[in-house]
Amino acid sequence: MTNLTISGKTIEEAIKKAIIELETTRERLSYEVLVEPQKGFLGFIGSKPAIIKAYVKPDSVDEALFFLQETLDKMSIVADVTKKEEESELYHFHLNGSGDIGRVIGKRGQTLDALEYLTNLVANRKNEKFVRIQLDAENYREKRRQTLVQLAHRVGEKVRVTNQKTRLEPMSGSERKIIHASLQGVSGIQTYSQGQGPNRHIVIAPEKQKTIRT
Repeated sequence: MTNLTISGKTIEEAIKKAIIELETTRERLSYEVLVEPQKGFLGFIGSKPAIIKAYVKPDSVDEALFFLQETLDKMSIVADVTKKEEESELYHFHLNGSGDIGRVIGKRGQTLDALEYLTNLVANRKNEKFVRIQLDAENYREKRRQTLVQLAHRVGEKVRVTNQKTRLEPMSGSERKIIHASLQGVSGIQTYSQGQGPNRHIVIAPEKQKTIRT
């Protein structure tokens, strides 16, 4: 982190100089006033300029990217990480690598979810604006989404035909949302969640067994 000591007739002038010198924006600039400006006799004799110490705040998303790459190194996983801004304050980190990439994903994406959670913590620990980072590896998220959609329709059709409810395996909140959305509006069946914490799962049931969805 580069610190610059900059002076100006006023604090505002010193800030503007610092923005130019550091090639940054006002939002990214952090500064400390070392000397307040003083007016001299007749406005100029004995006057003192304002002096500030300024530096650029670290980019929170780049810090999160560095954390992720460091974590992968410690896991002895060789992977390229690409960063893409999907929209304002939403970023996508995508991992591509060798056969070891499966270790990043883990069972049903649990390791990937944990890494995503930690990466978001790092990105937001000092950030004034909340940013969201979505982490994926070898397009796992989309492949898993397609698998869940197929599962939802297959089990939904079975429930509709047999008129017997079916309980699915425990899933994360994001995966349960995919199941709910896939069967929303399908006549003859309903979906709702049961259980607590890691045991929370979806039940697909005949519509007549009406239950409050959560």
